[in-house]
Amino acid sequence: MNMAGSRGSTSKFLKSADASCWYGAVVLVTLILLAGSADEEADEIRANLRQQQLRPCDEIYVVGEGETLHTISEKCGDPFIVDNNPHIHDPDDVFPGLLIKITPISINS
Repeated sequence: MNMAGSRGSTSKFLKSADASCWYGAVVLVTLILLAGSADEEADEIRANLRQQQLRPCDEIYVVGEGETLHTISEKCGDPFIVDNNPHIHDPDDVFPGLLIKITPISINS
């Protein structure tokens, strides 16, 4: 009779161990899925940042305090600001608030 009692407790132990193993597997799979979605979000954020870096200026640019056409040209990647903005008669007469059109040169690599 003692033997039958130990078989019953062994069976309960094995069932408990089996259930624990399944719970552990579910937790592991959940963590892997969550980590994968976090990587996708990080990749999306990186892609957005790269896109912003590729296009540092809007098409219509408002000149700020202390800016020159030269600094704006370097910042925005547009070496032809004067040519593309016929309302700028004197390149030295640039003032804060002036609206200029920016057409950056795209470099395909």
